[in-house]
Amino acid sequence: MEEKKLDLNSIIGFVLIGAIMLWWMYSNQPTPEELKAKAETEQVQKDSISDQNKNEEKTAITEAPIVANDSLSLAQAKNALGNFAYSATLPSATDNETVLENKVLKLVIANKGGYIKEALIKKFVTYDSLPLYLIKDKNASFNINFGTSDNRILNTKDLYFQPTLTKNGENQVLSMKLKVSDNKYLEYRYEIKPDKYMVDFTIHSQGLNSSLNTSSPITLDWDLKGYRHEKSIKYENQHTELYYEKDDQKIDYLSMGRDDDATENDVNWVAFKQQFFSSILISKEGFNNAKLASKNLVKDEEKDTIYTKSFSLKAPLALTNGELNYNMNWYIGPTDYKILKKYDRNIKEIVNLGWGIFGYINRLIFIPVFGFLESFIGSYGLIIILLTIVVRIIMSPLVYKSYLSSAKMKVLKPEMDEINKKFPGKENAMKRQQETMALQRKAGVSPLAGCIPALLQMPVFFALFRFFPSNIDLRQKSFLWATDLSAYDSVYKLPFHIPLYGDHISVFPILASVAIFFYMRMSQSQQMNMQAPAQEGMPDMQKMMKMMMYFSPLMMLIFFNMYASSLSLYYFVSNLLTVSIMLIIKNYIIDENKIHAQIQENKKKPKKEGKFRQRLNEAMKQAQEQQAKQKKK
Repeated sequence: MEEKKLDLNSIIGFVLIGAIMLWWMYSNQPTPEELKAKAETEQVQKDSISDQNKNEEKTAITEAPIVANDSLSLAQAKNALGNFAYSATLPSATDNETVLENKVLKLVIANKGGYIKEALIKKFVTYDSLPLYLIKDKNASFNINFGTSDNRILNTKDLYFQPTLTKNGENQVLSMKLKVSDNKYLEYRYEIKPDKYMVDFTIHSQGLNSSLNTSSPITLDWDLKGYRHEKSIKYENQHTELYYEKDDQKIDYLSMGRDDDATENDVNWVAFKQQFFSSILISKEGFNNAKLASKNLVKDEEKDTIYTKSFSLKAPLALTNGELNYNMNWYIGPTDYKILKKYDRNIKEIVNLGWGIFGYINRLIFIPVFGFLESFIGSYGLIIILLTIVVRIIMSPLVYKSYLSSAKMKVLKPEMDEINKKFPGKENAMKRQQETMALQRKAGVSPLAGCIPALLQMPVFFALFRFFPSNIDLRQKSFLWATDLSAYDSVYKLPFHIPLYGDHISVFPILASVAIFFYMRMSQSQQMNMQAPAQEGMPDMQKMMKMMMYFSPLMMLIFFNMYASSLSLYYFVSNLLTVSIMLIIKNYIIDENKIHAQIQENKKKPKKEGKFRQRLNEAMKQAQEQQAKQKKK
């Protein structure tokens, strides 16, 4: 075999390759600044690991284990972040998390972004018995968008904050600082009390007046997608909405039935309110301008869903002497009227107890009475029944007045029929009406006496319609076959979905419909005694009332199948009691013979007409004369 020898060209090639490799290694070696930063990072991590190994004491304040550092290098940070590159070189520039925890709330705050990454409500669970999170798995974000003096646009959600945990008495305090240098930073400060859902939250900056572009807007962005927590998607979504308070303490809200948005000035607080849980951001300084939006995420109520609605707040932040300084509170907890009422910020108004008189009835009567019964009765089904009995006893005088009026009209009905026979036809309608009113006036009977008591009961009906769906005390409380009085009491799952009705059968709406049917039937028999025969050209009231007797129970059966079982339970017991009271009044209290004798006595007494009655009679007389003239022509 011939031996191979190196020629001159091969030697020159190897020399050139070696020179190139030496040049590349020299030009890409770390700078002294990078070596120093790396050494400091490694030393801090070693110290941190050493401290963790030494510290075996368990405390309520914990920090997640250190994960791999994927932060930007100093050169890359300087290029991307400019003045804020310093924060990316600190040991805290990792995906670490810090936990703030008390008896009722657990918050996880991320180093990256400095915002609440997880919020767990500890004393509650979801409808399927899972831990109840308001914030988890990136369903929420909190960000400040700002411009820098070196013409960059940055977002705090992409930057790293340095956490510092301390204590203020029994309170836990977490300071999250986004640093430009040791003495220049943007700080989020969280303070949590031992047993409160309200968290003190501060946005504060120091020494950033030279690092911020004051001509560029600084915008706070808060977004949240509300998790589904309750059994009925449709029912929960109906009670999920965005509330806010203006500077004049006027409460307003976005539409809950459709996508909606609004731009408002001077907003004090914004609430992302779900049926039983809420996140409320309160600013003591207020937001000069706020863009609010709500979007419905439930596209098909027949299918399971993760989220109900998405909410967003965008508000510009103002600088004071070149710095940010906002003192806020963050309520993360149950939408409980008793808890929210303790805070002097009017946030209790997010609990929808009804407007006007309906809200006053709930606040002044039903909430105190329910709380009193709750203090010594453990079964919430029994509390609802006792509350219904109290309401019916209070309303029984009105039922008596209504039934008494019906009995009087029943006694007068033969004489009213005689008037109708005496003045038949459309041409005598005015005269017939005059004679009927004269008879009623002499007898001391008014048809309105039966209507007014029924109208006075309507506010109670509508107040309770709002009270039960808003009462978190009923949530996941069982009674008989109902496992959750705040949701429907399904006893059978249908293999198909019926529009408006749903895909299940609830028992309490059926019972309530039966009770309403018998109540309507008894009421109809009373009203028949008060109605004159139908006249030509006039609707037959008896037929209309008969239709209502079947229509009302049918509507109860259909629509209440998806509503809270507590509401159906109330209406069932209420109508059952009303029917019982009416039977007692009819059979044991009202004596028609005495009523007839009293009416005859009233007829003998002279009646003095009031001014209103005189004017009414005069108007009817003029109308009758005008009708006679037209007939002659």
